[in-house]
Amino acid sequence: MSIKKVSAKSSVKKSVTPKRKCGCMSVHHWLLEQYPDYRSKQIELEHSFSASRRTARVVPKKPFVLKVVVHVLYASKEQKISKAQVRSQIKILNHDYRAKNIDHKKTPAVWAGLVTDPMVEFRLATKDPKGKATDGILYVPTAAKEFGQNDSMKSKARGGSNPWPTDKYLNIWVCTLKDGILGYAQFPGGPKATDGVVIATSAFGIGGSTAAPYNLGRTCTHEVGHYLNLRHIWGDTEDCSGGDLVADTPNSETPNYGTPKFPHVTCHNGPHGDMFMNYMDYVDDVAMFMFTTEQVTRMHTTLQGPRRSLW
Repeated sequence: MSIKKVSAKSSVKKSVTPKRKCGCMSVHHWLLEQYPDYRSKQIELEHSFSASRRTARVVPKKPFVLKVVVHVLYASKEQKISKAQVRSQIKILNHDYRAKNIDHKKTPAVWAGLVTDPMVEFRLATKDPKGKATDGILYVPTAAKEFGQNDSMKSKARGGSNPWPTDKYLNIWVCTLKDGILGYAQFPGGPKATDGVVIATSAFGIGGSTAAPYNLGRTCTHEVGHYLNLRHIWGDTEDCSGGDLVADTPNSETPNYGTPKFPHVTCHNGPHGDMFMNYMDYVDDVAMFMFTTEQVTRMHTTLQGPRRSLW
């Protein structure tokens, strides 16, 4: 038997940074087929948004404050993230959803005037559904080392954690996800038992279990955007025929990844190109840092409609 000599140089594989993957739209299309009422509620919400666009935008006098419960699912010590890491994510959400994040100043000048404060704030719950004191962080041991997109993490019977009433709390499940998915959320109008946001342990908050380039908490900002009815800026098509249902984000052909350089022109959207720094694209955490005026209007329509009971 001959033995081939392999040089040290050829035996070392270059590490490849995984591209951002969000499972929101696959869940959305499944719900459309399984729950006719969900489709009707989505249509109703789009009609409400269309109506709101025809009226002058009214800035809320005070922020919408959402109570949050975080379900930390762990099968090992490494998956049991610290409370400090959880709180770091809440802090990031409060910066991003009040336009207090310093990096929004990097928005290209042509779009700087579109950067808008969503007026949404997040608070870890201080009382559980029975009125007992809580810090809003639940640690739930599980035999499941990882979860898929079948919502099993949202059910105690399936190895997860049952949600607190989803009309009163924003439920966030943090767990190890399969297939490189960083997170997903359920759009408004879906089943109450599965409503909420799911984030991979490796992309939740800052420090601890997080891994670059998804270690600045922006995955949760992105998924909460879906929870408040925002779409991906390229409209989830590959031929420029789609859109995100708002007018002030240029249509782009496909997701943007990594840290693109401005401008990046697609879909005849020159000279400024794609708004890849928008939270609803697929770029690295460090490269996304703004919502637009119409995206905020869309979120407010949701908060005044199907998500009204949250605040």
